Amino acid sequence: MARCTAPVNGHRTASAAANCPACGSRYNRSYNSYSSYSSYSSSYSSYNSGSRNSSGGQTKTKARWSSAGSTILYTPAEIRTLTPVRENVEKRSDLPDLRDVFLCHAWDDRKGAAKELHDLLESKGVSVWFSEKDVLLGSSLLREIDKGLAKSRVGIVLVTPSFLKRVKGEGIADKELSALLARDLLVPIVHNTTFEDLREVSPLLGSRSGLSTIEESMVDVAAKLAELVTP
Repeated sequence: MARCTAPVNGHRTASAAANCPACGSRYNRSYNSYSSYSSYSSSYSSYNSGSRNSSGGQTKTKARWSSAGSTILYTPAEIRTLTPVRENVEKRSDLPDLRDVFLCHAWDDRKGAAKELHDLLESKGVSVWFSEKDVLLGSSLLREIDKGLAKSRVGIVLVTPSFLKRVKGEGIADKELSALLARDLLVPIVHNTTFEDLREVSPLLGSRSGLSTIEESMVDVAAKLAELVTP
């Protein structure tokens, strides 16, 4: 029967325990079991981490309508929001004399954020219905939205602090706004404000997710819009 060497050599190190005639086999079994458990635990933790990222909406992916060489990525919420809009873009692709985008914005933003977004879109080959070129001064906001949507594939509402003041002052009717939103042609673009602020002024428009410049630049937002309306 093998004798334990601990009384003479000690088992202060892993190698000493492994070389012991009496204890070596038990040590190796325990070590191998621990190694297997550690490996399993690491794999399980990595899997759970990836699942949490995906379910938490942090993982970004390409959209169905993205081109093969596109590097633009979307959150799951953006995919859900833009998919019905894209489907309507595809349905209206054969209609003649349509602009790609109707840009609705507050008058105070015409030379600021609205002009910036307009210029970025046109630089990407997107035709834009823009108030500075196409809308008469003093026209009703809602009437121009309706007219622009009729002559465009997609309507963009640039939501800024100035826009919120204008909407609150004019009191857009929920019934009329609901009819526009039901057409799945409207995409809110929130800039220098939040969707929470929008919901306080217009619950219906605020209930529709869109794109925001809080975490992305206006350049990135324009790139997504351009990809959205490209046949």
